[in-house]
Amino acid sequence: MRSSENESAHMDIIGIGTQVMECARVRGLIDQHAEAFLKQVYTDREVAFCNGKKQTTEQFTALWAAKEAVFRALGTTWKRGMNWADVEIVSENGSSPEAVITGPTRELMAVRGANRMLVTMAFCRAFATATAIALKVPMPRTAEDTALDD
Repeated sequence: MRSSENESAHMDIIGIGTQVMECARVRGLIDQHAEAFLKQVYTDREVAFCNGKKQTTEQFTALWAAKEAVFRALGTTWKRGMNWADVEIVSENGSSPEAVITGPTRELMAVRGANRMLVTMAFCRAFATATAIALKVPMPRTAEDTALDD
C-alpha cells in the first residue's frame, strides 16, 4: 500500500459528545415561547423539516440534542457568542443526519483540529438522544499533490 493510501484511511477522533433530552421540556418551551424559541435554536430548514414530520416534538428534541452533542464533542457547551443555528442538522430524503457547522462554532471546530462531525439521533415519546463525534480526517490529495511526490 502506498503511503498516500494509508494516510487517507487514517482519522483522529478529536472528541465525543452525547446528550439526552426530555421531549416534554422542549414541547413546553415551544408552547411557551413559540416562534421566538424556534428562531433562537433552529434554522428555517430545521423548522420546516420537523414541522413536516408526524412526531414534531420528538424531532425538535432530537435536533436540539444533536446540537448539544456537537458542542460537547468540541469540548464545550453552548455559551454567549455561539449561535444554536451555527449547528444545523440536515437529514434529507431519509439520509443519515449531517451537521453543517458555521460561524464561531466552525472556528472553534478548526481550533480543536476537527474538520468533520458525525451525528446520530434517536427518540421515543419521552426522550431524544444524540451522539456526535468530532473527527480530523485527512483532506483528499489532489493530482497536483501526487505530481509533487514524483
